[in-house]
Amino acid sequence: MATILEQCKVQTSPDTVTEVTLPLVHFDITWLYFHPVHRLLFFDFPCSKAYFLDTIVPRLKQSLSLTLKHFLPLAGNIVHPIDSGRPMSRYVVGDSVSLTIAEYDKDFNQLTGNHPRVADEFYACVPQLPPASISNDSVIFPVLSLQVTLFPEHGMCFGFTNHHAIGDASTIVRFVKAWASVTKFDGEAKLIDDKSLPFYERTGVEDSEGLDSLYWELLKKSRPVESPPLTFPLNKVRATFIITRDDIQKLKNIVLAKQPNMAHLTTFTVVCAHLWVCLVKSRAEEVGEDEPEYFGFAADCRARLSPSLPSNYFGNCLAFVKAESTHGGLKGNDGFLIAAILIGEAIRKTVYNEKGILDGAENWPLEFGKLIGKWLFGVAGSPRFDLYDTDYGWGRPKKFESVSIDGDGSMSLCKSRDFEGGLEIGMSRPKIEMDSFASVFIETLGNL
Repeated sequence: MATILEQCKVQTSPDTVTEVTLPLVHFDITWLYFHPVHRLLFFDFPCSKAYFLDTIVPRLKQSLSLTLKHFLPLAGNIVHPIDSGRPMSRYVVGDSVSLTIAEYDKDFNQLTGNHPRVADEFYACVPQLPPASISNDSVIFPVLSLQVTLFPEHGMCFGFTNHHAIGDASTIVRFVKAWASVTKFDGEAKLIDDKSLPFYERTGVEDSEGLDSLYWELLKKSRPVESPPLTFPLNKVRATFIITRDDIQKLKNIVLAKQPNMAHLTTFTVVCAHLWVCLVKSRAEEVGEDEPEYFGFAADCRARLSPSLPSNYFGNCLAFVKAESTHGGLKGNDGFLIAAILIGEAIRKTVYNEKGILDGAENWPLEFGKLIGKWLFGVAGSPRFDLYDTDYGWGRPKKFESVSIDGDGSMSLCKSRDFEGGLEIGMSRPKIEMDSFASVFIETLGNL
């Protein structure tokens, strides 16, 4: 267990506006009952406990306060109405973000490796969102919690936990990098000069089909408001797999040799196809040849709406994409080619849909609801977001971990720290399954 050294609440600087209210639009409402998202960034920065507490922690608190001035919804709450009205994000003066300062005696190098590691051991670094509070007419959810954990004389871990309804990876990663910038450069000037501030306008969010009302009505009938907590021990291990630029090109060449005109033959397509097939082949359970297999992921659609939204739009802006095959098809000799074609076609039909990326969006909640309990493999994160260039003033992170995948069975995907053009894949599985997956993954890449 980690030792808690301090628990505090960090407010924004005193010149902040008095209140900010943002309606949750359909992109946000989708995630209202989703489990919290956990991210960890480990930094190799040997320092003493005294230096950490006397120098680093005060500096982080000050920079966090300055950063939150530009990300006020993260210091606020989601207000979930009980009887009438729609959910919204609301910040009022006095709202704050929970910050935990801790010390952990686990082996820093062990936790930051790529080899299988006990999943439970990471949760000492994971901050928990404060519990929801209930008033006469609403339930109020905090949306962000932070933790900085010292590994004495070895390094630090920054933990980020957010309610998914407040923002997608694009939004949260922007906040993480903004906080790092303010810390490193001792102020917010560079943040402002780089035009990294969030865009909050909601009136331009496309909703021609009345998705806001539709999603809210569906959600009110579906599930309890709070996600169930994880049960420990998880009986899982976490491992990181690297796929290099050369590997990616070889995968593309396999597809090109048989499908030279295939649309959307991207790095994402072939890497996901490879992982999907490896997972199916390594599964221990007996599965029928005709049993459906699904691959699902979310695509950022800020630039694909009409009108488009800027890249710094604050909130969620994701389209759901789904590919479907059969167990036998993916396990066969042409499984990788089949998977690549199906994922590419799913991207074409949704992301590049001539009728717009939201064509059919009214059916997304029900479609994905039907996949619960099915053989579904998903992706958390994206190669577009490079958390390894986050610098608080002591260099790049040593390791990124997407802890959330422990609970939902998906994989994490991000740019590789050490291999230009490569990717890191994070997996969380029972040890027997992880060993089987690793064997298939390594053997398949070795045979390219």
